[in-house]
Amino acid sequence: MDPYQPVADKLHALNIDFQLVEHEPALTTEQADQFIEGIPGVRTKTMFLTDKKKRRFYLVIMDDSQRLDMDRFQEITGESKIKLGSEDSLQEKMGLPFGVVSPFGLLNNEDRDIQISFYQAIMDKATILHHKENRLGVSSVIIE
Repeated sequence: MDPYQPVADKLHALNIDFQLVEHEPALTTEQADQFIEGIPGVRTKTMFLTDKKKRRFYLVIMDDSQRLDMDRFQEITGESKIKLGSEDSLQEKMGLPFGVVSPFGLLNNEDRDIQISFYQAIMDKATILHHKENRLGVSSVIIE
């Protein structure tokens, strides 16, 4: 089965309109932007984070052009130390290879123990651009 199929099935089940854009592998953000040029919406980045003791996990989805204010995020979560999740934790929790973090990896999180945070700036947009979880980055999913 195409690894994208569970994502499509879930989006259909939730009645979320989307478009899949197939493209060759993108090695840089600039190159990836060329593949979705002309499509309105906000390009996102997704960060997999954990607390110091790796007991709590967070997925932050935000505008790709913004930086995460880690101090503010720690304040919001009540954590004293937040850091990027390890390669092992990402694989264990979301079934994703390091460097390819996608909200669609949540479909693999059987423990349902990852807290999700969306930056308000992307929630105000009509269209959100995500990549599917594929190291080659051969497609983008456009959620309308």
